[in-house]
Amino acid sequence: MKAQGLPVEDILEELRQQLDQRDAVVLQAPPGAGKTTLVPLALMQEPWLKGRKILMLEPRRIATRTAAHRMASLLGENPGERVGYRMRLESRVGPLGRIEVITEGILTRMLQQDPSLDEIGMVIFDEFHERSLESDLALALCLKGRSLFRDSENPLKILVMSATLDGEAVASLLDDAPLVSSEGRAFPVEIIYGRASQPRERIEERVVATIKLALQQNPDSSLLAFLPGQGEIRRVNDALSDWLRERRISGIHLRPLYGNLSIEQQQLAIAPLSGADKAEQKVVLATNIAETSLTIEGVDLVVDCGLAREARFDPNTGMTALHTVRISMASAEQRAGRAGRLRPGKCYRLWSAAQQQQLASHSSAEIVSADLAPLALQLLHWGVDDPLELSWLDPPPAGPWRQALDLLSALGAIETRGQSRILSAQGEAMAALPLHPRLAHMLLRGLEVGAAHSAALLASLLSERDPFSGDNPDVSLRLDMLSGDSACPAERQGWLRRTRQMAQQVERQLGKVDAGVNRSSAVPDQHQLAGFLLACAYPERIARRRNSGGYQLANGRSASLDGAHHLGNQRWLAVAEVSGMVAGKGNIIRSAAALDEALFDNLLVDFLSDETVAEWDKQRKRFVAEQQQRVGALVLQRKTLDEVPFEARRAALVAHLQKQGLRLLPWSPDLRQWCARVSMLRLLDGEAWPDLGEDALLAGLDDWLGPHLQQVSLLQDFKKIDLNSILQGLLSWQQRQRLDQLLPRRWQVPSGSSIAIDYSNSPPVLAVKLQEMFGCEQTPSLAEGRLPMQLQLLSPAGRPLQITQDLAGFWRSSYHEVKKEMKGRYPKHPWPDDPLSAPPTRRTRSRS
Repeated sequence: MKAQGLPVEDILEELRQQLDQRDAVVLQAPPGAGKTTLVPLALMQEPWLKGRKILMLEPRRIATRTAAHRMASLLGENPGERVGYRMRLESRVGPLGRIEVITEGILTRMLQQDPSLDEIGMVIFDEFHERSLESDLALALCLKGRSLFRDSENPLKILVMSATLDGEAVASLLDDAPLVSSEGRAFPVEIIYGRASQPRERIEERVVATIKLALQQNPDSSLLAFLPGQGEIRRVNDALSDWLRERRISGIHLRPLYGNLSIEQQQLAIAPLSGADKAEQKVVLATNIAETSLTIEGVDLVVDCGLAREARFDPNTGMTALHTVRISMASAEQRAGRAGRLRPGKCYRLWSAAQQQQLASHSSAEIVSADLAPLALQLLHWGVDDPLELSWLDPPPAGPWRQALDLLSALGAIETRGQSRILSAQGEAMAALPLHPRLAHMLLRGLEVGAAHSAALLASLLSERDPFSGDNPDVSLRLDMLSGDSACPAERQGWLRRTRQMAQQVERQLGKVDAGVNRSSAVPDQHQLAGFLLACAYPERIARRRNSGGYQLANGRSASLDGAHHLGNQRWLAVAEVSGMVAGKGNIIRSAAALDEALFDNLLVDFLSDETVAEWDKQRKRFVAEQQQRVGALVLQRKTLDEVPFEARRAALVAHLQKQGLRLLPWSPDLRQWCARVSMLRLLDGEAWPDLGEDALLAGLDDWLGPHLQQVSLLQDFKKIDLNSILQGLLSWQQRQRLDQLLPRRWQVPSGSSIAIDYSNSPPVLAVKLQEMFGCEQTPSLAEGRLPMQLQLLSPAGRPLQITQDLAGFWRSSYHEVKKEMKGRYPKHPWPDDPLSAPPTRRTRSRS
C-alpha cells in the first residue's frame, strides 16, 4: 500500500509498538486524518494477529460499505477479497479475508455464537464517540469474553478510535490503555453565525434562505446542509427544487442523505460529481449521518441548523419517541470541519455566538436514554442478569433496566430460578432472532399460527421508518402492498424492494428456530392477522375507543387518530407507533391495525388478567368490590361481588390512605413524639432504625399497616386501629430499651421536676422555668452527650425569656439583663446575683 499523505500515517509506527506491548489502545484522530482506512491496513500483517482477522465496527451501513470499498481499492482489489464487509441485507466476505468491516449489531450476534471470538485477533471500534448502545454493549461483551476465554498467549486486541472523545475515561476502562493522538488535516473554516434560534421554530425556511445565500456568495462551491430528520430534508429539497425551476437555474444538484435511503442513493450523495457535471455545484441535505462517519467529496460550504433527532425511551410509558434536540459543541465542531477537508471553507450556523457558548460539550451516550430491552435480552443470553457484572463507561440506568426486564417477562422470555433470572425457551428463541424483542416475540407467535411470512413482512416494516405513517396509519395497507395483494406507488418501489429483501432474511433466520416452536390449533383469519401480530409485539398498546372520542391504550394513556380515518370506526386497535404531544392535539396514533375482540377468547387470552378491585363508595359510605377481566388498564368485563375479599379491601384502604394522608389514623401527641424520637435516632445512628417520617410511612403502608386492616370496612373503623402498638412493633425489644435510654420522654432538671422533652424540633427542646436551672452550668444533652438540647428558659408565667444551647454563657451574660427586667415584675421569685450558687427551685421565695 502506497503512502497516502494523510496525518494518521505519522503515528502508525507508534500505534504498532503500543499494540505489540499492550492488548488495548485508544486512538484519537479528527475526521479526515485517515484512521478508518489506513489503520486496519497498517495492522493487517502484525505478527500478534497469528493469521486471525481484524473486525472493524462502524455505526452506520453506508460508512461500513464505503470504508471496505476504499480499503480494497488501496490494495488494488475488490471488496470480498482481503477486505470484506457485512451488514444487514448485504455481505461481501471471502475465504482469504483478513479485515471485515461490520455494523455494530453484527458483532453482538457474533459474540452470541462465539463469546471467545476465537478466530478474531483484533476488534476496532471506529467512531466510538457516537456512543451508540450497540457499541457500548459490544465493548462490554468483548471485555467480558476476553477475560473469560482468552489468555496472554492468545490475546484479543481492542482498539478504540474516535474523533472527539473523553480519551482518558476510555483508557481507564481499558485498564489504563495508552492514548495515541493524531493531528488532523483541515483548512481554516470561517464561522458565520446567524440570529438567535427560537424554541419550536420551524427551521426549514431559514435553512432554504441560508443555502440560497451561500450558493450565490460562493458560486464555485458545493454545500452540505445538516437537518434534524427526513421530513425536514424532504421539505427543504422541495423548496429548493421549486426555486431552481422557477429561476431556471441549472448546474445545481440536490442530493438527500439519510439512513432510510438505499445504499445507491446514499452513494450518489457522497460521491464527487463526475463527467460533464464536475464544474457544477452539489447540495447535500443530510442528517447527522454525515457528521463524522463519511467523507463527502467536493464540499467546502456547510449550513448547520444546529439540531438533531434522538430516540429517547420513557420508562413511565414504555415507549420510545423521537425528540429534536440541540447538538453539542463537539458535534458543531465536527459539522463545521466538513467545510475544511479540501480547501478553506465556510460554515453558516443558524444560531448566535452566545448560544454556541451554551451548548453541552458532548452528546450523552445512547445507553442513558434508550430502550434497554434488546440489551437485557442479549445479557441474559450471556447468563448475565445484573449489568454491573460488566465494565461500562456508563452503566445502564436502573429504571429503564427494570422496565426492560418487565417487558421481557410480559413477553414470556424470562424465568426465575432462586434469586437469578434466566431466559426461558421462548427467550432463547427470541435472542436467536436479530430483531427487537418485541418483534422477535411477534415472529414466534406468527410462526405458531402458520403466518411466518406475514410476520416477517411486518417485522421488516416495523424495523425501519414507515414511509406511509404520515399519510395513512393503517398497517394492513402496507402489509397488503408487501404481500402483493395491492399495488405500491411508484415512488415507494425502493422501500418495497428493501423491505421484502429484509423479510426474506428474517424468514430465513426464523427457520432456524422453527423446530422448537409449538403450533397453535387456533389460527387467525386474514382480516385478523395484522391486528393479532401487532398486539403480540405491543400488548400494552392495545387500544379501545372511548365513548367521548379517541382511544385509551392498555398502558393507561390516551391517543387519537390524526383526522378522520376508517380506523376510527374500529372499537379495538392494535397500535404500533404513538407520537408525543403535537401542537396541543395530544398523543397521535401513527400506525395501527384493527383488532378483532374475538381474539381475546383464544389467541390473545394470555394477555388477559383477572383482578378483584375495591373502591370507596361515597353514597353507601363503605368499600365495594368487583371482579374485573382486564387487558392492562382496559376493563373487558365486570362482576359486582357481594363481599369484599380482604386482599382487595386492603389494597383499596392503603390506596385511600395514600391519597388522603395519615391524618385518618388515630394519632396521639405521645405517639407523634415517639415517632420523632425514633427519627432522631435514625439521624444519629443510621438505618438500623426504621424511617418513621410521613413520606416513608405512606410509601410503606402496605407493609407495616396492611396486615392490621382486617376489621376496617368503614372509614370510621380507622380510629379503632391500635396504631401505637403497630408502630412500636417496628422496633425490637432491645431497640425500645435503647430508645428510652438514649432519648427519654422526660428530663429531671436540678429542681427535681420531671419535664417532657419536645422532639418535634431539632434539636429537641426542654422548656423549663429559669429558676429551676439554678446551679446548672452545662447544657443538658441526650444520646450519651451527642445531642445537646435546646433550652427554653421560661418566666414564672411560662413565657420564654431565653432560648439557648449555651447555658454557661447565658448565666455569664444575658442572665443579668433578664434579671433587671424580670425582678420588678416577679418580686416573689428569686433572682440571685450568682445563679450558679443559688439553689434551684420551682417555688416562690416565700415558699422556699
